[in-house]
Amino acid sequence: MDDAMVREVRITRIFDAPRELVWAAWTEAEQLKRWFMPHGFTVPECEVDLREGGHLHMLVRGPDGMEMANDGEFHQVDPPERLVLTTSAFEGPDGLPLLEVRNTVTFADLGGKTEMSLHAVVQRATPEMAAPLAGMEEGWLQSFDKLDGFLAGREADSSEREIATTRVLDAPRDVVWRAWTDPEQVVRWWGPKGFTTTIEEMDVRPGGVWRHTMHGPDGTDYPTKVVFLEVREPERLAYLHGEPGEPDHFFATVILDDEGGKTRLSMRSLFPSAADRDRVAEEYGAVEGMESTIDELAAFLAARSEEGRQA
Repeated sequence: MDDAMVREVRITRIFDAPRELVWAAWTEAEQLKRWFMPHGFTVPECEVDLREGGHLHMLVRGPDGMEMANDGEFHQVDPPERLVLTTSAFEGPDGLPLLEVRNTVTFADLGGKTEMSLHAVVQRATPEMAAPLAGMEEGWLQSFDKLDGFLAGREADSSEREIATTRVLDAPRDVVWRAWTDPEQVVRWWGPKGFTTTIEEMDVRPGGVWRHTMHGPDGTDYPTKVVFLEVREPERLAYLHGEPGEPDHFFATVILDDEGGKTRLSMRSLFPSAADRDRVAEEYGAVEGMESTIDELAAFLAARSEEGRQA
């Protein structure tokens, strides 16, 4: 497996529901279909053979309508305390899965609430799985947002762990896309006012890596690794900023909508928890930093437009 790949994810979450209900949500097919998989994904088929050596089968439908199998095998079933199962997906040309993950899930009773802990360890992954692996933690976090909503009888909500902004930019969408994906343009605007950026590499494709260093006004350097998860020109970018397990990492999406020759930019950063979001907002001024960065983008686009008129 490539050294750049994510190898494991650990997540602990407390649900305001008894342990037996959380266990049932994990082990009953009709309940799994209601929450399993990230936002925008559905599970039209699910079969559960809940015993050691039993199989889990899911048909997963993505936001684009594409379908694929997500199958698994139960290795340990200890109700209502512990599940161990291996899941596999992305069938290769030889019929073998390109990705296989061993998941250990524990459920602790907290007097009517449940502390659930997930430890997902990658056992097999081919190089083309870099993007799915980089998005594995956020995928689970979004699934658990859905599980929380399902258990509480409401819609899933990730807003408490997000920082988001929307801006209409006075430039066509293809121009804004190039400003986001051409390293020679990115270095001219990336970062809040007063920051500069050096780019070591920028490979804009799913699984591609963007390494850059932001230089603060006080001389502090902030080296950063980004892995692109989704690249849909000229509409959408999704990427992991930092590494799971590292402080201050987050999952980001950039959506560009055409507004009659202008571009509506929607940018969203999702942190592992509300506490992580609040800490980054307080310690680093992340909310103001995002707005300032978009200010810099808007100024860059305006300058480019003026240069074009004068040429």
